[in-house]
Amino acid sequence: MTPLAGSAPERARRWRRLVPLALLLSALALVWASGAHELLSLETLRRHRLVLLELVATRPLWSAVAFVLLYVATTALSIPGAVVLTLAGGFLFGTALATLLVVLGATAGAVLLFLVARTALAEPLRARAGPWLARMAEGFRKDAFSYLLVLRLVPLFPFWLVNLVPALLGVPLRTFALATAIGIVPGSLVYASVGAGLGALLERGEEPDLGLLLEPRILLPLLGLAALALLPVLWKRFGRSASERG
Repeated sequence: MTPLAGSAPERARRWRRLVPLALLLSALALVWASGAHELLSLETLRRHRLVLLELVATRPLWSAVAFVLLYVATTALSIPGAVVLTLAGGFLFGTALATLLVVLGATAGAVLLFLVARTALAEPLRARAGPWLARMAEGFRKDAFSYLLVLRLVPLFPFWLVNLVPALLGVPLRTFALATAIGIVPGSLVYASVGAGLGALLERGEEPDLGLLLEPRILLPLLGLAALALLPVLWKRFGRSASERG
């Protein structure tokens, strides 16, 4: 087979890998061009809260499904507004159900973006980056669950970035999905509980404190959970070597 003939299927395969990314970017461009992202605001919730409450009361199942799908789209497209959506979920569905719906929607959206990045970007990046990326990826994968859990519990980096980087480093899908689902529960629970009591604030035209996660009463327990998540990593690094020396 000639090099030219052999390269044609490879080029076709590379273009096919880019299709999911192109669709995602096209959807994102459409959302921004239409201004639909501006609807994810507390003002929108305040203006339409009675209609939304009536819709949830009359069609609870379909309302829950629509909420999850909206959360999936928002997360996959990395559109700002996840906090507002979580507050709205607490307001419309109550703390417990809203937390469940948020975890389902956010995890599914994160997995979708993860898969798109892994399909379209991971292989070309590894081919261009060279051995240093392979070494970093190997180190991250060894304790991927612990690292991801910490990054989900304590929002040190943007949510979308934590969706992309593990895909580029070759983290297994199951590890990524499980760490995401577990790690976002505390933050989702906090904001959903605030949303459950949002009615009075909306009536007065006030807004909730969106910096809740940075308050010591919330942040310190999250840091404690993050420290627990890192214990297996620390044991591998220091505990074994100390016991072997002993």
